Amino acid sequence: MTSTFYRVSTANMYDSAVRNLQTRQSTLSGLQENMTSGKRVVRASDDPVAAAQAERALTRISRIQAEQRALDTQRNSVAQAEATLGDAVDLVQQIRGLVVGAGNGSFKSPEDQKIQANQIQSLRDQLTEVVNRKDTNGQPLLGALGSALKPFLGPLLSSPDYTFNGLPGQAGSTGTDIASILDGHAAFMFDPVRDGVYQADIAPRGAGSTLTTSAVTTSNRELLDGASYALQVDSFTVDPVNGTTVTYTLTKTDRNGVVTTTPGLSAGPAVNGQPVPIQIQEGGQTVMAFDLKGSPAVGDTVGLTPSTSLMGTIDSAIRGIGESTNKTDATQAVEQALANIDAGLERVLQVRSYAGELLNRADRISDDQGQRSVQLEADRSRAEDLDMLKGISDFQNAHTGYQAALQSYAQVQRLSLFDFMR
Repeated sequence: MTSTFYRVSTANMYDSAVRNLQTRQSTLSGLQENMTSGKRVVRASDDPVAAAQAERALTRISRIQAEQRALDTQRNSVAQAEATLGDAVDLVQQIRGLVVGAGNGSFKSPEDQKIQANQIQSLRDQLTEVVNRKDTNGQPLLGALGSALKPFLGPLLSSPDYTFNGLPGQAGSTGTDIASILDGHAAFMFDPVRDGVYQADIAPRGAGSTLTTSAVTTSNRELLDGASYALQVDSFTVDPVNGTTVTYTLTKTDRNGVVTTTPGLSAGPAVNGQPVPIQIQEGGQTVMAFDLKGSPAVGDTVGLTPSTSLMGTIDSAIRGIGESTNKTDATQAVEQALANIDAGLERVLQVRSYAGELLNRADRISDDQGQRSVQLEADRSRAEDLDMLKGISDFQNAHTGYQAALQSYAQVQRLSLFDFMR
């Protein structure tokens, strides 16, 4: 029976023990760093794939935060614009109430009508300030796709009516932002093809005339194309049997300035005492309709012109009420003003409802962005965060192992031949 003995170098044994101690110490130090930072991946070299995933999630979270800050700014601007439209609606409703009051027969003298017109003028001045209101950054709230700092310009020497000093239209919204400026042109300006709002004025008026007209309604507006008309009464016949008939000459002025006159047209017969319906046709299609009421006279001329803006309609009411010298003219001005103010008020309410939808959309975008942030934060956490329970367990195990290694190394160091020779 033979035995084989292997000699292990003491120095080699010591070196191996020291290397193991250093490895355990390094592992323990890394676990301690993970626990104190709360992260499994402290530096990219720990896990390159997880570090890239965490960095990508952080980049996307930062982008969402930037988009949310921009959305909050846009939401504030739209909220201010919606409040501005609300103020405009209140002012227009007050103006409408004063116009109704001017036409209900409660004013006995022209002076009373002038006082009423002055009150409407004051409210109209306030309305002009409201529609040109700016946000906290000094930008117009109702500037459409782009405008001057004062989008709505009142009657000037170069332009007898209100104009919109900008580019009409509404900016679009995306999945992360909304338009910050509303289309003021759509709210307060009239388009002949889109809206077809017309003003009927009677001037000149024949002797003894009590003629008034109803509100003008339009259809087939592409054929109408914003043309102006003048209807001049040539004759007025009242027959006890056949009814009332009006013969007139119609003059058309299209948008290019071309004038066309058609004489010898007639309307009626209508039942005596009832309005006489008038229909204007283009290309065989009715484009405009209204009624003649009261007793016309030869020479009465009804001018039919497209209204350009809500403010212009209010100005026409101010002139008609304040400058009228008889009840007939005041009645004509009031009836036209009420119909056109209602049309303008409808436009303002439509744009205001759109502003409300933009605010709802901003809330939905914020909710979606919040959900994305939560998801991205979860992705980042899974990639680099430390499971604390597992981290504590690993640290305790490494600490116990390191203590055992130190103790065994200390004991083995004393097993030297020199120790026995002493």
